[in-house]
Amino acid sequence: MDRIIVCIAHDHDWRITLVAAAICVLGLVIALPFVERARATKGALRVRLAMVGVLVGALSVWSTHYVAMQGFVADTPITYDLPLTLASMAAALAMAALAVFAALAGDGRLWRAMGTVVAVSGVGAMHYLGMAAIQAPARLSWDPALVAASLLGALAIGGATALLYRPDASGRFGLLRLTALAGGGALCVVFLHFTGMAAITVTPDPSQVYAAGVSNDAMQTVIAAVVLTIGGVAGLLAFMAYVSRANALSRIREAVDAMPGGLGFYDADDRLVLWNTRYAEVNPEIEAHLSVGMPYRDALKIGLDQGRYQNALGREKEWLAERMEAHRQLSSDSEQPVAGDRWLRMQSRRTTEGGTVTICNDITELKRDAQALAEARDAAHAASIAKSQFLANMSHEIRTPLNGVIGLSQALAKTDLSGEQREMLDLMQASGLTLQTLLSDILDLARVESGKLELTEDAFELAGAVREAAQLYAENARDKHLGFHIDIDLDDGMWIRGDVVRLKQILTNLISNAVKFTSRGFVGLTVQRSLDQDGSPWLQFTVEDTGIGFDAATRNRLFSRFEQADGGITRKFGGSGLGLSICRQLADMMGGRLDCESEPGCGAAFILTLPLAQCEAPTRNEPVARPQSTPEDQRALRVLVADDHPTNRRVIELILAQTPVQVVVVDDGAQALEAFRTQAFDLVLMDMQMPVMDGLTATQEIRLHETAMGATRTPIVMLTANAMPEHIAAGRAAGADRHLAKPFNASELLAIVADPCAMLREEVQAA
Repeated sequence: MDRIIVCIAHDHDWRITLVAAAICVLGLVIALPFVERARATKGALRVRLAMVGVLVGALSVWSTHYVAMQGFVADTPITYDLPLTLASMAAALAMAALAVFAALAGDGRLWRAMGTVVAVSGVGAMHYLGMAAIQAPARLSWDPALVAASLLGALAIGGATALLYRPDASGRFGLLRLTALAGGGALCVVFLHFTGMAAITVTPDPSQVYAAGVSNDAMQTVIAAVVLTIGGVAGLLAFMAYVSRANALSRIREAVDAMPGGLGFYDADDRLVLWNTRYAEVNPEIEAHLSVGMPYRDALKIGLDQGRYQNALGREKEWLAERMEAHRQLSSDSEQPVAGDRWLRMQSRRTTEGGTVTICNDITELKRDAQALAEARDAAHAASIAKSQFLANMSHEIRTPLNGVIGLSQALAKTDLSGEQREMLDLMQASGLTLQTLLSDILDLARVESGKLELTEDAFELAGAVREAAQLYAENARDKHLGFHIDIDLDDGMWIRGDVVRLKQILTNLISNAVKFTSRGFVGLTVQRSLDQDGSPWLQFTVEDTGIGFDAATRNRLFSRFEQADGGITRKFGGSGLGLSICRQLADMMGGRLDCESEPGCGAAFILTLPLAQCEAPTRNEPVARPQSTPEDQRALRVLVADDHPTNRRVIELILAQTPVQVVVVDDGAQALEAFRTQAFDLVLMDMQMPVMDGLTATQEIRLHETAMGATRTPIVMLTANAMPEHIAAGRAAGADRHLAKPFNASELLAIVADPCAMLREEVQAA
């Protein structure tokens, strides 16, 4: 150690030693960023950056050695062997190239260790080749221990420095880490040089003969050229960094000015630093006052003084405090109405250094568009409600006379008719039923569009419900000489929970279409279990036929409203085109789906899949034995009929004329109430829409009269063309026991009249 200290302090000029160390640090500071930029790029640029890093690093290390040699104080003149000197430079270049290759090849510990070994070995080779190039009239002797110490010490310093070789996420070194890396590399080179110099002993010997070599003056010139080259590279890098920064700032400024929104940047003290042209345009009141250092509060006060902010009128101080508070938050968004019926949207974000970026956008057009859309939405909603209400009203208005047509035809069917008259009556009844079906479709459409169609969750026996729906069209299929089969591949007596009425509606619609569009062949209904994609159990209903079929284009629009296969089908087969649309919507409401498969001339298959909600069969109450009737009980039933339409009153009278009942007919609810108060009735048939007093009010008054008089509850049936769910619910709420929608079937009315108290017993059992 003493020998090393003597070598540094006595055998070398310390000033030149410091210059050598500075050259090494400066060169490594320049070379390392080139290597890291090469790691982040590809292709030819990667090679060029790596070559610059190799060249600067190698020349810096080589110059460090020979500058330090210029400070070596020797007792004899020294020259340098040219081939060995060039060999030392080649060793430095090879060392730098291999070390850079290791740095570019990988980032693990193994690659770092390889790079460290290569770098130290190369520096050692360069140093000792340079030492071997010394020529002087003297003898040179070496201390092997110090030579080994120089290499091992350099490896230790290089290994410790390699631990710092970790660029950040952007692929660059911080200034502190870069300085530490360069300092560690320079320390490694300096330690190896001076320890190696301490290992040599120069003994003057005039008898030594040596060839002429490179003199110290020539070597100084070469070193000066190399140092100037490194300095030139450093200057070029600084100039390029300045130009790049200037260009980047210029591009950023252009981008900021080209922004469609106004941008203002305020520092941590809320003073204006940067703004673009659009910022002045959307804030014209402060355009003439914009300057660097303008406080944000002053900008707001200018607008307040001009009355620009409409929602600040009368509360300027509170508004200003709110805006300043929002401005200081990490993030804020607000919309502000300003003078001239304009709207601004202000968005502020805090930077890491405490500054605030404010974006201002004129959203007047967006506000107007939003208002127009809202008005259009409200108008569309109102139109939809009006249309649904119109459909419901028209359904009511048509049901009333249709009830007369169907009811009178049913009453007429009970009389003696000739064969020709019977045929005409059958056609009349078929047309009435067709019109009734069409009205039901229109009513369902109105319910769906108004969102008032509700599904029930009742337990029912699946196979029985399916057969009931299918058998409605079995006779039609037989009349057309079609095969008709029902295949229910389910356990006997399976009960499920759902809306049996809507399920039957879908199945009857599909079966009706299949029979309608099939001229020969068969129509079949298959019911079986299936599994959904998640493995949950489903029911699959398939209605197949051998009818006319349809193509893919027709399939895509078949479930749209008012659509059928084509105009020819509409003319030949008739129909409204609503059935399949309503069926698909019902399937969606049930949580299932309805789809179809077909080819022209090859029939069609409509597939309905619904979730399987299996349940236990409900327990049935034992029938209650009816008491023996007394002579007083065998009197004729008295029925009160309240209806303002004379045709409907006559229909009811004709139907009830077939039974031994006494009918009292009134025109409105007030007359019905007066008749009920003065006479005893066994059944009340109440219309809903009537003049003077409507049916709901009359029903409520009848129930109040019963309560006040302590009378027995009289069954009341709402016999009306109002068939929407809310109408049924309103009747129940008023006190009605049953709802029978017009046009009704004569058998339904006769069944009610035959046993009016059955409704009351059902209500008691349900309760």
